[in-house]
Amino acid sequence: MNISKRLEKLPPYPFVEIDKKKKKAIEEGKDIISFGVGDPDLPTPSHIIEAAQKALANPKHHQYPFGAGLKNFREAVSNWYKKRFNVLLDPDTEIHSCIGSKDGLSHLHFAFINRGDTVLIPSPGYPVYKTSTIFTDGEPYYLPLKKENGFLPDLNAVAEKILSQAKILFVNSPNNPTASVATTAYFKGLIALAKKYGFIIVHDAAYSEIYFEDPPISFLEVEGAKEVGLEFHSCSKTYNMTGWRVGWFCGNSKLVSAIGKVKDNFDSGVFEAIQMAAVAALTSSQKCVEEMRAIYKERRDILISGLKKLGWNVDSPKATFYVWAEVPKGYSSSKVVEKLIEEASIVITPGSAFGAEGEGYVRFALTTPKERIQTALDRLSKINW
Repeated sequence: MNISKRLEKLPPYPFVEIDKKKKKAIEEGKDIISFGVGDPDLPTPSHIIEAAQKALANPKHHQYPFGAGLKNFREAVSNWYKKRFNVLLDPDTEIHSCIGSKDGLSHLHFAFINRGDTVLIPSPGYPVYKTSTIFTDGEPYYLPLKKENGFLPDLNAVAEKILSQAKILFVNSPNNPTASVATTAYFKGLIALAKKYGFIIVHDAAYSEIYFEDPPISFLEVEGAKEVGLEFHSCSKTYNMTGWRVGWFCGNSKLVSAIGKVKDNFDSGVFEAIQMAAVAALTSSQKCVEEMRAIYKERRDILISGLKKLGWNVDSPKATFYVWAEVPKGYSSSKVVEKLIEEASIVITPGSAFGAEGEGYVRFALTTPKERIQTALDRLSKINW
């Protein structure tokens, strides 16, 4: 029995592999401190849980949740966008729910990609951009994220032939894993190119609410964005709801409808009780989000200060809960990860897991308490490089 050629092309999903290594070390009795997968350790706020419990007890939410999502969920998203970004979205035509933004990002290819179509993918970048391109027989074209370019894709360095063949451009700001943040001027440049060459811009904005300085902008704030693209978002990182699996995509109504048609054939929608929890998250006080940012900021400052004292070359991120650090000289990113697991019982993610351009870096996720961060720094101080 043979698996499909598409599946054979895929490397192991990096975060699953890291989780396996972590669990193996724990089984061996090691006291593991994990900075690996970007999964918040903070609990979902209680008012969101209570809204879900109330909805769960209501039989009307127990049936198939077909379609774009509950009307009040889509209205909550629309109102949140208006308040947060001053972006107007029609709840009926420009917003569609999804089972976490990963669900939407992984299915959108089936709406737009034909065999051989070019997909522009940031490298390093979220692995799903690549894997779904492979599943739909598209051709990934990697856009290097380099320090000298602020870890943003430089489309001016891409040949006109490639741009003319492109169907989709993925952009992620604030960025996982580099923590870079795009500006209005940058998005304007992308929109101009999208109009010129006819490709779709897909903006992954999952980390927009985790910031420590100026609030990041929405791609949809920029003039012309709705003409050429979409934005994907979720409750996962903003409200510590990664396991709940609720998000949305929004923007150009024709593009939203096309992905919605794909999803109608893949799944039956987001459980309505969870949609009601998302409504509570989006419409209630955002004080819980402010408190979350303060916690991540404190953790960031402890880790950055400690790593710099130990001689690591690292910049302080303005957004996300990730720290993107250069590896010590003479080591590959995977060797650094192995060394930290074996000698310090610390789990981090190799930059190479996000693409070839991630080599030379490792990613720390700030999803562990400050006391454990300090313990990790103490362990790191004892390692000889």
